[in-house]
Amino acid sequence: MLHEPDAQRYVLRIDNQIAAVADYRVNGSGISFNHTYTAPPLRGHGYAADIVEFAMNDVEATSDRHVVPMCWYVAEWFDKHPERAGLLTR
Repeated sequence: MLHEPDAQRYVLRIDNQIAAVADYRVNGSGISFNHTYTAPPLRGHGYAADIVEFAMNDVEATSDRHVVPMCWYVAEWFDKHPERAGLLTR
């Protein structure tokens, strides 16, 4: 998994192919996650959850921005991980 800041996305690759992506936009003190995608043949393996968790860990470790979950999947991820809600309000 890696962060591609120039493309404003986090990427999970499998066999050098993109498996999952979490796109974002920086808006002042916030970072809006607006799209999460998993390649259709790879869906159902938890890759979207993996990339979102990686992205949240990176945001928490490298910035003081708060997260704005514009994508339904990221919002649902926060519902399933209430212990990470601090990222939404910092």
